[in-house]
Amino acid sequence: MRRAVSIGRLTSARLPLHSGKLSHLRVRIHLPLDEKLRGDNKTPMLNQQKPEPIRSQLLENASENGIRHGYFTRIGGVSEGIYRGLNIGTGSQDDQTLVAENRRRVAEWMGVAPDRLLTAHQIHSPDVVVAREPFAGERPRADAIVTDRPGIAVGASTADCGPVLFADAQAGVVGAAHAGWKGAFTGVLENTIVAMEGIGARRKNIVAVLGPSISGRNYEVGPEFRERFMNADAANEDWFFASGRPGHFMFDLNGYTLHRLRRAGVTAEALGRCTYAEEELFYSYRRTTHRNEPDYGRQVSAIAIEG
Repeated sequence: MRRAVSIGRLTSARLPLHSGKLSHLRVRIHLPLDEKLRGDNKTPMLNQQKPEPIRSQLLENASENGIRHGYFTRIGGVSEGIYRGLNIGTGSQDDQTLVAENRRRVAEWMGVAPDRLLTAHQIHSPDVVVAREPFAGERPRADAIVTDRPGIAVGASTADCGPVLFADAQAGVVGAAHAGWKGAFTGVLENTIVAMEGIGARRKNIVAVLGPSISGRNYEVGPEFRERFMNADAANEDWFFASGRPGHFMFDLNGYTLHRLRRAGVTAEALGRCTYAEEELFYSYRRTTHRNEPDYGRQVSAIAIEG
């Protein structure tokens, strides 16, 4: 195991991956609709004053225990042009004054101070940090954050990868993970659960909800990508299906992510919202790439223990 590194009161460690091969299991994804955002297909007012995050009923049930969450969309931001809406991407080329205002609006909705909306410098890794106060200096390089402290919102920024919010309402422990294919494949989901257990959570009480991410019908991959998954576990064949191009496949990242969560022993579901397809609500790295645009925005999903 990698030695833990202390950063103030922040601890970073690469935690052991879930051992053993994944068994052959097909996951049925429940796709609840958010009618308020879908509406009658009219274009939402992206730059209205307040954000309107999507919420999960599974996590909403934890609100009675003082846990607040939101899967934020592009609605309610001040960015313009290709970043139009609530772009919180500090790594984007957007005007960082506008990004700061967007992040302030998210923090306000979450009920925390702006410096207590915490997102890591994400690197598609299995690494997790435990945060108990605002980050000092540069953000830690990791792909998940967990906390047991009220008044801190932990978040994952995404633009096709899967944002997963975790909560053990009984223990008062929450987490947020950025799970693209590489993070999910190398264990960021299991490591987030282990990190939560390390600060008091119980696995059987943890719920995890996958937010808006790219759907299988819009995620084409090459043969070497599929081969990597098949070499790890032949049962991973479940998450691939033929595309329109010879030798290429469509990859069901949502199904694979749920599979990993459920095999890890937590209650899990997905919102079933596609970042690539729903352009007026979500930023998408792949959509930007297909259009040869110079850059893209990022949305955030966040969870907090109310103080």
